[in-house]
Amino acid sequence: MPELDLQITDLARELLLTALMLAAPVLLIGLIVGLAVSLFQALTSVQEQTMSLIPKMFAVMLVTLLLLAPALQIMRDYTFRVLEQLQSFGLS
Repeated sequence: MPELDLQITDLARELLLTALMLAAPVLLIGLIVGLAVSLFQALTSVQEQTMSLIPKMFAVMLVTLLLLAPALQIMRDYTFRVLEQLQSFGLS
């Protein structure tokens, strides 16, 4: 039974790392673009709300589209590993 607990813990740890690996590039681009727009707004005294939203939205959409294929590959590999572990859990 302790071996099963270790396998479940390893799968949970791997799940969190996979989720972080998938979300980090998109979140970082949103952060960088948001900081750049905020800096531009502070320097020019332009305080338009849509000016901060639109560039971040387009940047996040672009990065998501560019990284869609590798992200799907990562999710597919993780799913295969989880399904292989189900046999050792006795659930399939």
